[in-house]
Amino acid sequence: MRELEVFRLALPFGKRSETLLVKLTDHGGMSGWGEVTSPQPKTWSRLEESLAALLIGVDWEHPDTVPSGDSAVDMACWDLWTKMRGVPLAEAIGGTRTSLVATVRIAPDLSVESLVSRVNQQVCAGYGHVTLDIRPGWDVEPVRAVRQAYPALTLAVDCGNAYSDLGQLVALDSYGLEVIERPFDAGDVHAHASLQDQVAASVAVEVGSNAGLDDYLTLRAARVLLLRPAAFPSLSEARRAHDRAAAAGWDIQCAGGQGAGLARAATVAVASLPGCTLPCDVTQPPRQNQIVTPIVGANAGVIAVPYTQSGLGHDIDETRLRKLVKDSFHA
Repeated sequence: MRELEVFRLALPFGKRSETLLVKLTDHGGMSGWGEVTSPQPKTWSRLEESLAALLIGVDWEHPDTVPSGDSAVDMACWDLWTKMRGVPLAEAIGGTRTSLVATVRIAPDLSVESLVSRVNQQVCAGYGHVTLDIRPGWDVEPVRAVRQAYPALTLAVDCGNAYSDLGQLVALDSYGLEVIERPFDAGDVHAHASLQDQVAASVAVEVGSNAGLDDYLTLRAARVLLLRPAAFPSLSEARRAHDRAAAAGWDIQCAGGQGAGLARAATVAVASLPGCTLPCDVTQPPRQNQIVTPIVGANAGVIAVPYTQSGLGHDIDETRLRKLVKDSFHA
């Protein structure tokens, strides 16, 4: 590896969250990019202190042989490795789909009427699958209103790990939900198992490691894995979680809508794997934060998987990137 650059970006829209980008350049001038969204406070210093020594001047045969432990570095290695071989990332990790059905996520609103109006806008835009963000106090009434307005709409809810009691969630089951995502604290496996026993909807859990998946599989505490590739230390680890969940008969939904677009592109690649049977979630706004072309997102409820370009399948607008840079280092 000849050159390394790391950028800390302050995204201009939404909650002005930060994202970190890693750019690796080989001796032939080809570059690979990776991203970690909403990085932990120590991520920057760790990358700055150890990344150059780990990568500069080092030859490696495959991304799995680079012991970085960092998802952005792993993503950049995969992007570079697949570009060098002229293959799309989705194909390299075993993807089989060229397009994906998308879900659209809708946050709580000031009123139920306004929420139903926003759902109507998305249905008219081509979405056949909607995920409602719910919380205690904003759950049964909005779900009932949306279901009454759209009896045939495929509907899921995301609880944001905010519940401690099964009662309201069991009550939601009468409205024909496909999935109840992240109902309880991620460590409360028994609460997830109890809920899954009482509802027809599939309970979805989100984990960031294969070890975290073990107890859920053992207790059959869910039927859906919410797979966020950027939460895993490597794409190979995310692929292993996919394989294990699929082998257990679970459905899988890929998600990753934040950041500057690179993590979204990796999410789309993973979502093309054969076990990812539920609609993909890369639709979180704002699109204006993205520095990739074409923009990663859905068109009429469908997401294209880039198979005509190698690597992540998206070009980097470095001019826009540098306008958003808050800090950087180069080695």
